Amino acid sequence: MQTKTKRLTESAMLLALAIVLELVSKAFIPEMPFGGQVTLVAMLPVVLISYRHGVKWGFVAGLCYALLEMALGAKTVAAAFQPGYFGDNAMIFNAILMCLLDYLVAYTMMGLGGIFRNKIRNPGVSLMCGSLVALGARYVAHILSGYILFSGWAEWFFTQDGFPAWGASLVQSLSPNMLGLVYSIVYNGFYMIPELILTAIASLLIARIPKIVTKVS
Repeated sequence: MQTKTKRLTESAMLLALAIVLELVSKAFIPEMPFGGQVTLVAMLPVVLISYRHGVKWGFVAGLCYALLEMALGAKTVAAAFQPGYFGDNAMIFNAILMCLLDYLVAYTMMGLGGIFRNKIRNPGVSLMCGSLVALGARYVAHILSGYILFSGWAEWFFTQDGFPAWGASLVQSLSPNMLGLVYSIVYNGFYMIPELILTAIASLLIARIPKIVTKVS
């Protein structure tokens, strides 16, 4: 009972820390125009839950964090269910799909953070690799969402004033479907790739403190 209570308490504290890092990030770091933002390694506390308590519990914590993210993004979620957000066709279906991919699936993937905890002896390398896999899976979820739901913005995105010339070249050379996929990879990569790098570096640094990377269960 004490172990379960400790696990719940610790997980709640780490989830709260993740939310604080997210909110502080929103105050200082500009958000992308269509959603997405580089944070002050807000995913790392969730990844750490998985590393300390195992992947199964990590998925539970990731799902809880996904629900918290939906609460933080309530305006966006609510707007997705309004007419005009996705056009008139399949509005409800698209809104539900967005919630699934961009929130529930994407953030639940943080549960993969502990995937290497019993496979790589070095705690820093193990946590770093786990964070790369977890955030990489989140990146894939956002790519799928962007491709399925928002690829109609691809041509506009790549031909905006100030965008590098290769954007217009892509519009001319790629089919609409491929252009939509590249758009989603590039757009989401603008914030996910820096997030991946920062989280990997932070993982190596905090792993130098033995108590932080102790496996509890």
